[in-house]
Amino acid sequence: MLAAVMDYFSSCWGPRSGDGHRGKGPDAAGRQDGLLWYKDAGQLVTGEFSMAVVQANQLLEDQSQVESGSLSLADPGPQGTFVGVYDGHGGPETSRFINDHLFNHLRRFATEHKFMSADVIRKAFQATEEGFLSLVSKEWSLKPQIASVGSCCLVGVICAGTLYVANLGDSRAVLGRLVKATGEVVAMQLSSEHNACYEEVRQELQSSHPDDPHIVVLKHNVWRVKGLIQISRSIGDVYLKKPEYNREPLHSKFRLRETFQRPILSSEPQITEHRIQPNDQFVIFASDGLWEHLSNKEAVDLVQSSPHNGIARRLVKAAMQEAAKKREMRYSDLKKIDRGVRRHFHDDITVVVVFLDLNAMSKASWSKSPSVSLRGGGVTVPAKSLAPFSAPARLNSTY
Repeated sequence: MLAAVMDYFSSCWGPRSGDGHRGKGPDAAGRQDGLLWYKDAGQLVTGEFSMAVVQANQLLEDQSQVESGSLSLADPGPQGTFVGVYDGHGGPETSRFINDHLFNHLRRFATEHKFMSADVIRKAFQATEEGFLSLVSKEWSLKPQIASVGSCCLVGVICAGTLYVANLGDSRAVLGRLVKATGEVVAMQLSSEHNACYEEVRQELQSSHPDDPHIVVLKHNVWRVKGLIQISRSIGDVYLKKPEYNREPLHSKFRLRETFQRPILSSEPQITEHRIQPNDQFVIFASDGLWEHLSNKEAVDLVQSSPHNGIARRLVKAAMQEAAKKREMRYSDLKKIDRGVRRHFHDDITVVVVFLDLNAMSKASWSKSPSVSLRGGGVTVPAKSLAPFSAPARLNSTY
């Protein structure tokens, strides 16, 4: 019975291909297997890639995309690859908004600047945040819950031999680098996580809010910003950035007793630039649903020891196997648990693995290449829907 229900949801909510048809043949638009969506292999202008998403929440809150080809609106313009992983919380609205707007903003600013840079990426983040603030302002009176919806945002841009990694929140990018002397591939984390569980994040919050002794609170043995949320940077979460939204009709579970003068959370991305070396093999971009169950080394070792084809799906499976083991159950039984209930066992998990090819990058820098535009997940949510409201669940989540 459960399998039949899952097949029904899969047929209703499978990914659409570019011409609007549900993608079930060749995996140009990915494939669906119950709550798992995947694209085992694809070709970018900078190398190969593999992508997978498994849903756990009632509504999929992870959104993601891979864009490859032109990174600006100019012709000719810089060519490269864009990877985005957007881990939403409180609902899918913010992560969906980022999926719809961030890459377009990046292309617009790259056109104005005539090249790719950290400044272009920072401006794209800022424009996306401002756009979502505008949306909240418009919908606040009818849908106040949207002020409590937010998203982590991890972006990788590969252009002209440089990998830019921009991050807000606790998704993570990890590079696999070959050590020629030993043949070992080591893991190098390219992003920092903005989560109050880290001492340096708590210190940053305390430093930026010296007049607030309760900026971080240990609640149920977990450090949280104002006792509400673990991450310190995000897109959205307007109720913790603009005091005018920290009031009724927003539910009392999300409201602070006192007002605040400066934003509690930041939308400023942390951006690193990495010049790609010949011994850099691949990059794993993933939401924290993966890293909750696999270490950097475990993930890199699995990628290195496996065929490229289907590697993102293998990483998702490895994380789910660990989640099942922690609950003393079989992976095959975990797979049968439906969305919503599944969230008690693991989070939504998004993984994009990009294999780096320096030869392809050198040819693609300014020459026209076949383009790729793909969104992960495959579950279509009505544009104006909000996640079912459940304040206690929100407060007890990893956010």
